[in-house]
Amino acid sequence: MAKLATREAYGRALVELGRQDERVVVLDADLSKSTKTEYFAREFPHRFFNMGIAEQNLMGTAAGLALCGKIPFASSFAIFATGRAFEQVRNSIAYPRLNVKIAASHAGITVGEDGASHQSVEDIALMRALPNMTVIVPADGVETRQAVFAAARHEGPVYIRLGRMSVPIIYDEDYRFQVGKAHRLRRGRDATILACGYMVALALEAARRLEAEGLSVGVLNVSTIKPLDREAVVEAARETGALVTAEEHSIIGGLGSAVAEVLAEEYPVPLRRVGLRDTFGESGSPEDLLRRYGLSVPDIEKNVREVLLQK
Repeated sequence: MAKLATREAYGRALVELGRQDERVVVLDADLSKSTKTEYFAREFPHRFFNMGIAEQNLMGTAAGLALCGKIPFASSFAIFATGRAFEQVRNSIAYPRLNVKIAASHAGITVGEDGASHQSVEDIALMRALPNMTVIVPADGVETRQAVFAAARHEGPVYIRLGRMSVPIIYDEDYRFQVGKAHRLRRGRDATILACGYMVALALEAARRLEAEGLSVGVLNVSTIKPLDREAVVEAARETGALVTAEEHSIIGGLGSAVAEVLAEEYPVPLRRVGLRDTFGESGSPEDLLRRYGLSVPDIEKNVREVLLQK
């Protein structure tokens, strides 16, 4: 299966978008080689701004450019874009509902050997808690490209979460991403796995392996965490009566929490959440870290089996 990092797809999409809309400007915090905004910088140097290692200034400048009618894409690593610059994102972007797109790469524990200081496992929770903020976690390169274009069309602040390592291409070019809409990849009878980002590929693999055991497991790609597609969540709960969420993030405040809130309010069914369980990560290979923190394919399978016992 072909693979592409979502940050790579982001860099390519920015160039394509920049050719179509001169209002698009890009800001980076001296990480353009890693975030892949260097592609945009090479083609549109007059519309690219390296703000240095100063994420607070990055967000403040992006807010100012939005007030001037530009469509700024502010890029950095997820831990810095959301953590170091949280107050500027909250008060200068989300509160006035400015048209700033925050694209944060190197999210989750698959940053790997960079260690806990660079592994963002709480960024979804931070951005999801902000009023006016839309939160998108694309599953592959195709969805990332479409999410970038959708974000540019969307009026208001958007947070796009991107990964460092290459991930399987799930979608073909016929796929159409919509902000706020989950996409069913596989229909099941016994349970449904709701996943985002890289975990979508792992969820599909887990569902295929469980099929060999006679289990029919659906997979829903919930790439928009906020606004959550509540209708799709309730539909999955009604159809299968048991849900498992899978995210490369803490189970506190992310996709699992969002789904749990919907179930509690509208259609309670057994739920298991796959994610980091109130802990920071550590240095290691992405594959080792996924296993250590319970985010591997066998871990998803285990949670499906366990949730079925609760039905």
